[in-house]
Amino acid sequence: MDNQYSITCEKVGKSIAKKEIIKDISLNVSKGEIFGLLGPSGAGKTTLVKMIAGIDHPTNGTVHVLSQSMPNLDVMNDIGYMAQSDALYGELTAKENLEFFASLYGISGKKQKERILEVMGIVNLTGDLNKIVSTYSGGMKRRLSLAISILHEPEILILDEPTVGIDPVLRKSIWDELRMISDKGTTIIVTTHVMDEADKCNRIAMMRNGSLIATGTPNELKETTSSTTIEDAFLYYGRNK
Repeated sequence: MDNQYSITCEKVGKSIAKKEIIKDISLNVSKGEIFGLLGPSGAGKTTLVKMIAGIDHPTNGTVHVLSQSMPNLDVMNDIGYMAQSDALYGELTAKENLEFFASLYGISGKKQKERILEVMGIVNLTGDLNKIVSTYSGGMKRRLSLAISILHEPEILILDEPTVGIDPVLRKSIWDELRMISDKGTTIIVTTHVMDEADKCNRIAMMRNGSLIATGTPNELKETTSSTTIEDAFLYYGRNK
């Protein structure tokens, strides 16, 4: 394993009920990189990140995270994972949700209180800390899920469509924070179908029908295809694969 990479997928495939969901995907993600998986719904992005997170097994190929073959329980403690659907306890307050997840990560006492305030500040929910989560809007639940995923300061952060339902102003502040987190050395994978979000990543892998159709920096992909936007580049690669 090459230690310069936080994440390595080699010829990864996934079949469910004899249907091929992921087809022969190989990619590397460097430490501290914001790496985007861009593609429409059904492209296989969620299936791929679940295998990277250790939640699912590949049918073929290998996934290594922090030089360890996945799934690996020890490595999973170093991963923050935000799923598309919010895994929250609606009958509890946001604070109680955060305390519960903090205890799972072994964060207690003064450190727990500090981290809860820090992450709620990041997602702009400090004033809603003591509200019952079932009263939260959809966007507020997404932000709380993000706060929980970064609570334990993971080395790897995997965010599956993190800004769905979030207004543009807050989306910008969340991306600013993601850049700060990556600058401190955290490796971030973001799945998205929003073209302008893909432009914010250091590198992106374009996915369609379970396959990679292109990988590179946003500028490289635009220059190679003589495109002015990521959307045009995506359409180009989609037509020519």
